[in-house]
Amino acid sequence: MAGTDRTLRDFDAEADRLLVRDVASGSTESLARLYDRHAATVYGLVRRIVQVSEDAEELVQDVFAQVWLDARRYEASRATVAALIVMLARARAIERLRARRARPDLGPGSETTPVVPSTPPEPEPVTIALGEVDRVREALGTLPDAEHELLQLAYFEGLTYTGIADRTGVPLGTVKTRLRSALATLREAVTSGPTTGGTIHR
Repeated sequence: MAGTDRTLRDFDAEADRLLVRDVASGSTESLARLYDRHAATVYGLVRRIVQVSEDAEELVQDVFAQVWLDARRYEASRATVAALIVMLARARAIERLRARRARPDLGPGSETTPVVPSTPPEPEPVTIALGEVDRVREALGTLPDAEHELLQLAYFEGLTYTGIADRTGVPLGTVKTRLRSALATLREAVTSGPTTGGTIHR
C-alpha cells in the first residue's frame, strides 16, 4: 500500500510539473487545471490561518496569480509544485494576518495584499505538501497534546521557536525538542503511508 501511495504521489508531482511547464509557456488552461487540483486545499489552509472567508478567497486568487507570474522560475530540483504552492499560500496568509494585527483599524478583507517574495522562504519549522495533508491530519491525532499545540502555533500562526516559547511559557529548548519529535512523526506518516488510531485534536 505504501508503495502504491508513493507511486501516486510521484505521478501527481510529475503531472504538476508538466502543468507548470505549460503555464510558463502561457497556457491559461494548464493554470486552470492546477487551480482545480489544489485550490480547495489552499483555501482550507489560508482560511484556517486568517479566519476570514473573504480574505481566504482573495488569497487563493493571489496565490495562483503568483504561480502564473513565476512559472518560468520553477525549479523541480528545489521542491514539488505542490510544496511550493503551500509555501506561497502560507507566507501570504501569515503576512495578511500580521498586517491585520499591526493595523487593527482595518477590517477583515480591507487591507491590501502584502507583497511577498516571488520564491517564498521555507517556513519555520515545517512545510506540508498539498498531496500529503490527509496523512498529516491523521498523524496529528497521534501526537501528545503538548506537541500538537506547539505544531499548531508553528504552522498555522507562523510563530518561530522563540515566539512559541514566549506565547506558551515553555522553555525554548523544550519547544525545539517537542517540535523535532512532532515533525519526525509527521515525516514518518508522509513517507510510510497512513497511520492508525487516534483522533484529531481541534
